[in-house]
Amino acid sequence: MKKDNKKVIYWLLTGCVLIFTMVIVGGITRLTHSGLSISNYKLISGTIPPLNELEWHDAFELYKQYPEYQKLNKHFDLQDFKDIYFWEWLHRVLGRFIGLVFLIPFIYFLIRKQLTKPTIKKTIILLCLGTFQGFLGWYMVKSGLVDNPDVSHYRLAAHLTTAFITFAYTFWVALDLIFPDKKVTNISFRNLVRFGLLILLLQIIYGAFVAGLDAGFIHNHWPLMNESQFMHNTVYIEQTPIYKNFIEGKSGVQFVHRILAYIVVLTILIIWRKGRKLKLNKHQKNGINLLLIMVGVQFLLGVLTLLLHVPVWLGVAHQVGAFVLLSIMTFTLHRFSK
Repeated sequence: MKKDNKKVIYWLLTGCVLIFTMVIVGGITRLTHSGLSISNYKLISGTIPPLNELEWHDAFELYKQYPEYQKLNKHFDLQDFKDIYFWEWLHRVLGRFIGLVFLIPFIYFLIRKQLTKPTIKKTIILLCLGTFQGFLGWYMVKSGLVDNPDVSHYRLAAHLTTAFITFAYTFWVALDLIFPDKKVTNISFRNLVRFGLLILLLQIIYGAFVAGLDAGFIHNHWPLMNESQFMHNTVYIEQTPIYKNFIEGKSGVQFVHRILAYIVVLTILIIWRKGRKLKLNKHQKNGINLLLIMVGVQFLLGVLTLLLHVPVWLGVAHQVGAFVLLSIMTFTLHRFSK
């Protein structure tokens, strides 16, 4: 049987769709403050939610032992707890399901000798990334089960960014199989798209910082911050030493996220303009055109999310927009790399 056949491609693309779904559910979990509702981690038995009132009561009593309930949610009744429990449970179950979707077909394709050696190596990297992502999820939750009922924004950023990177790499491996033929590449333009991808990943990290610090709920104005200032004075006085303002201060982190948004838009505009001057095939042309459209949509989503004080649906849409933009950037880079 032919190695790296269509079944392998469909498997990898299915993984991409599931990771995309996982990011959506993760966004809802974060924005509904559901992430600390399950305070233990049981790999097998944790897939089954409480099935009767006694089990729900026990789960609620466990939740009451932790700071989120004691400091923020003492007004919760059992139904309130069930509402937040659902999203965290779904997020964890989906993570386990994705693990199985990657692992079981991988073993099957290995046994049937349908994977080439390069694809096997790439897939092992994918499995390692997925395992690391699961560890980061629990490591993040653990940070919110101590005195301060908020997860570390650094751990949140690591968890979210790893999910995006895992998706991008899975998509890249699938594209390697969809487009196996090599071609001559424009090195300087490829490097420009690489730079665009790096800036986008940095912006995604800062988006996670904004989410983790709840920095989207302040300075809800655009294009200027509060008091009609481009750079509000709180940007550089919330933390000491001064550099901490830009990685731990709410105003500082939001300011960096704003500036990076302009840089991402400008970079993609340059990619689009320079790309139009090159002789492009259909896939390359589609890539740069979609980049331009999507960065405009994503920028608009970001502005609206800020102006409307981060409603859940719009916050999730903004996160999905980042995911779609990364997908297009990955596709475009691949088409200018191989």
